[in-house]
Formats: sequence, C-alpha cells, structure tokens
Amino acid sequence: MPYTAVLDANVLWPAALRCTLIRAGIAGLYRPVWSRQILDEMAATLQREGRVRQQRIERTVRLMEQALPRALVEGYQDLIPVMQNDPGDRHVLAAAVRAGAGTIVTFNGRHFSAESRNPYSIDVHTPDEFLLDLWDLNSAVIAAVLQEQAAQLRNPPMTAAEVVLGLGTLAPEFSRTVLEAGLATRIDERS
Repeated sequence: MPYTAVLDANVLWPAALRCTLIRAGIAGLYRPVWSRQILDEMAATLQREGRVRQQRIERTVRLMEQALPRALVEGYQDLIPVMQNDPGDRHVLAAAVRAGAGTIVTFNGRHFSAESRNPYSIDVHTPDEFLLDLWDLNSAVIAAVLQEQAAQLRNPPMTAAEVVLGLGTLAPEFSRTVLEAGLATRIDERS
C-alpha cells in the first residue's frame, strides 16, 4: 500500500499546487487523503477570498472526488476531542490518525506539535518538503506529472518549465531542484 498523506486545506487552495499534489497521487507516488471538513474549509476559503466563483469551486471539489474516490476519510470525528494539537486543526490530525497517514502536508506545521503527533507516528511536511521527497522517490514520474499538468493548461497555456517556475513561490526548493536538474526543460523539448 502506498504511503498515505493528508492534504490540509491550505495546500489545496493554490490551484497549481493542488494539481501537482493530486496528479502525483494519481500517478501512484503516494495516497492522498482528505476529509469532508478539509474540502469544506478549502472551498470556504476560496469563496471568502474571492479567488474563484462558487460554481468553479464546486466543480473543483467534484473533480477531486472523481479523480481520487478513495481519498475521503470518514469516521474520524470521535477522535477529534482527544487530539492535542491546535484546536482549529484537530480534525486534520484526527483524519490522519483514522487514515493511517504517515504525514500531514500543510503550511501550518506549528499547528501540529511533535507531542501531539508522536503517539501516532505522524510527520508534518511543508508542500516543498513533500514534493522534494516525491522527486527523490521518482523524478521521472514527477517530471511526467508536471508535463501532464502543463499539457492541460489552456488559459493561459504553459510549458512544464513555467509550471515549475509558478510553483516556486509555494515550493521554492522543489522548483529550484527540478529546474537545476534540467528535467523541466527536457520535458518541454519533447512536447
């Protein structure tokens, strides 16, 4: 069974990052999971910030569910009261425990103290750290994921190198590593 990672709502807000993480999961590099509460939090934040129209948010959630039908973690609610991390993110740690996740991918690592995670052997990774780990695991598959992601972009169209550059603000070390490897450029040359 592949390594399981809970994707916190804050790593699902940025479209490019969400797409890369989901595509890497579809490619079998890991098993991404989330809860209904995480998806609702993602949708509410996107709506509140006015980043995306409601119809598009609903479509995004529906596509995520269709792409990864086994990603939804259920039956974790009874664990929330016993979690010892930040109260606002106890549902995330509870979902990770229920899913048997090895890590939580989040920008809010401080909400998941080592003391709260250690009893469950759950790590915390930033998206940058996590993508670097996936790159180390199989750079060819990540390169294919980035190529596929770029090929799907129409408005505006982008090359794989441009996708990687765009990820640079959210995952700077990953972006630098991929660009220095020259893989993104070689991908674009094959397209």
